[in-house]
Amino acid sequence: MKKLIASLCLCFLATGAANAASSKSDLEDRIQAAKTVLDQIMQAQDKTIPLNILEQATCVGVVPGMIKGAFVFGAQYGQGVVTCRTGHGWSAPVFIRMAGGSWGLQIGGQSTDLILVAVNNRGFQDLLKSKFKIGADASAAAGPVGRAGQAATDWKMNAELLSYSRNKGLFAGISLDGTSVSQNKDDTETFYGAPQDFQNVLKGNVGVPAGAVEFVRAVAHYFTQAKHN
Repeated sequence: MKKLIASLCLCFLATGAANAASSKSDLEDRIQAAKTVLDQIMQAQDKTIPLNILEQATCVGVVPGMIKGAFVFGAQYGQGVVTCRTGHGWSAPVFIRMAGGSWGLQIGGQSTDLILVAVNNRGFQDLLKSKFKIGADASAAAGPVGRAGQAATDWKMNAELLSYSRNKGLFAGISLDGTSVSQNKDDTETFYGAPQDFQNVLKGNVGVPAGAVEFVRAVAHYFTQAKHN
């Protein structure tokens, strides 16, 4: 019964957000918000993603303002963008949805910025073939923090995704087990003006639209620059 109530809450939250059609301008604003989140986190000096993770990242997903609401049972829903490293830079972005539920003594709501970093060859290109659940279909770990230091090496063997959150200015690794991630085909089609295969885009076979250039450049700056430090 508890799971049913939590599921109904999640469905209500996610359906309301998903049914609100996004315009291309809305999507460009979402990409710009993702860039702002990335800029602010990466400029936090020693409280950001470790260098060895930046160097080895294969894909990066940013979900600005993921909404979490709760009244005994909880639900969360967010929309973001993903880009992947290719042989000639970073790919054009695609749009994703994230959704999850929880149960416990809780009340209130908050907005949290999320960053997902794929750290092995099974990046978002493969994971986004279909809807997947973090912790079940894709192994994940709360990402270590500390730009100057080197992250522990166990994530190299045990995790496909490293997850981070920023809430009220605090940046830290977070467990997202049970959260589902799926393609947002409608938004991706709206942004590009035609249906696009997610794998094709993330492998770098589609040019970066003007509205996404600054975001992709920011990812390239932070994640490629690390290789030369």
